[in-house]
Amino acid sequence: MKKTILTLLVLAAAAVSQQRPDIIGVIMGSQKAVIAVPDMRGAGRAAGFMDVLNGTLFRDLDDAAIFKMAPKSMYPTRVPQQPGEFRKPLQYDPNNRNAAPWLQDWSDPPVNADYLAFGYAAEQDGQMVLFGWLFNVRQPDVAAAQVIGKLYFGPMDESGARKVAHEFASDILKQFGVESLAGSRIFFVSNRSGNKEIWSMDYDGPNQKQITSYKSISTMPSVSPDGTRIAFTSWALGQPQVFVHSLETLRRIPFLNPRAGTNQNASYSPDSKQVVFSSSASGFSQIYMANADGSGIRRLTNTRAVEVEPKMNPKTGNEIVFVSGRGGGSPQVYRMNSDGADVQRLTTGEGQATNPSWNPQGTHIAFAWTRGYDPGNFNIFVMDVNTREYVQLTSGAGRNENPTWAPDGKHIVFSSDRGGRSQIWTMLADGSQLRQLTSAGLNEKPAWSK
Repeated sequence: MKKTILTLLVLAAAAVSQQRPDIIGVIMGSQKAVIAVPDMRGAGRAAGFMDVLNGTLFRDLDDAAIFKMAPKSMYPTRVPQQPGEFRKPLQYDPNNRNAAPWLQDWSDPPVNADYLAFGYAAEQDGQMVLFGWLFNVRQPDVAAAQVIGKLYFGPMDESGARKVAHEFASDILKQFGVESLAGSRIFFVSNRSGNKEIWSMDYDGPNQKQITSYKSISTMPSVSPDGTRIAFTSWALGQPQVFVHSLETLRRIPFLNPRAGTNQNASYSPDSKQVVFSSSASGFSQIYMANADGSGIRRLTNTRAVEVEPKMNPKTGNEIVFVSGRGGGSPQVYRMNSDGADVQRLTTGEGQATNPSWNPQGTHIAFAWTRGYDPGNFNIFVMDVNTREYVQLTSGAGRNENPTWAPDGKHIVFSSDRGGRSQIWTMLADGSQLRQLTSAGLNEKPAWSK
């Protein structure tokens, strides 16, 4: 009897699972072309920077999450540097190691690639030049196979090697309708200078630079969608207030804070013309909306509970997610219309749920929650806002908080103390491909900007 009941429970669970939408599948997509990316060689001074160039190119394509990367251990020994090295044999023999490279070397087992990215780097007039090609190796001849054949230029140093690799990868991704993350930046909070200040870095970690110098606490950065301003919360005046800096001059620009002990958590509307933020102007911290300079303020929520972290839907601007303790319980994630109407709780009421962040498509949120695996510790979850279905991305690896989506909607940046100290990490939106980006000091509260 017990075995029968157990069987029925398993079948019922399987049926429910089959009815659930595949959240990760919707976000990440399922069809992936196989691409081979052999290490390229460099001539002259370029040879000293090929590890950086090859590593950057491979990571850019791998991180895009639209390819299946052919394992390098399966590559043939005959790796072309330019199209002229391909020679079509009269009779193809994959075991003939003395034959010239051919397309089937890459399309046939064990590589089974659909595409091949190859080329070489050299020095030209003191600059680094990358000769890059992308071939569809399923085509019958070299002329039909070429998809990209282009030169890329950069300075003769590591930054130049990253530059040409980023540009080549970006051109490859465009062929598949995907925008590269190269050029995007991550803003975050770091105490490495002695105080919590706002810093920025390239999306993959290089060029970490300090943005603010208030020698106080500056935290919770949010970048306007047009990329011109960054809003954050600062204690420089004694109490938390919203500060705004120009990202062109890095200087502070005016923002009219309401008279309140706490003004914080500012974030922008899709057109960058408005902000939503939390203010204690009425006593309890509530959600407000204002023009981008703080004028024209209007109150959106009216409860006797702390309400913080508002984020406006980046696609429609018609709804806001936020964190509230309304109902007398622990903080949970809620949504409402942008005028404050139709408030609905998204999370179940279990544990504590904080740090909501919309994906660029305005369909899913990432957030931190203390339920699920490793209960009591914050972990990163993703939820379909329409269906309320959710998946857990992190577990058993310390405290994971403050998730923010990348512009491509396939990556998430977050803070984690899994190594003993809070640092900035990225991962794919299915929880894979974890990468640590910072190591100096304590780093937290990242925000990803185009």
